[in-house]
Amino acid sequence: MESAASLLATWAGLRLLGFRRWKRLLGWLAPTGQTAECAATAEQLSLARLIAKREESAARHLFYQANCLEQSLTLWWLLRLRSIASEIRIGGRKSEDRFEAHAWVECGGEVLSSGGEGHLHFAPFDEPIPDWETSAH
Repeated sequence: MESAASLLATWAGLRLLGFRRWKRLLGWLAPTGQTAECAATAEQLSLARLIAKREESAARHLFYQANCLEQSLTLWWLLRLRSIASEIRIGGRKSEDRFEAHAWVECGGEVLSSGGEGHLHFAPFDEPIPDWETSAH
């Protein structure tokens, strides 16, 4: 239920506030002392994998198709609630004369979302998406 409610809230939040403001609000709702370096213990990584599976399952059973950005923001926030450091990554590619983008979550160097290996077809932007609430922007 937590995943489904979070996905629905993120769907609305992105449309009402946009990415940066919604991510900032989520970060404010789940403050954590995590460092910029995303290191996770084996126990945290195991829990992160379980949370990712539950979130992906909830996304499959919603009345709408949640996109990768909605799922990534939701997973990032659910992990943050449990003080598990993670990063949202965004990558792009050119396909048939159009630009496509994809978002996924990484924790401890492991990709937790993106529907398997879908992220491998996208060139990640150099830097992870920063936590805006802790930066000067």
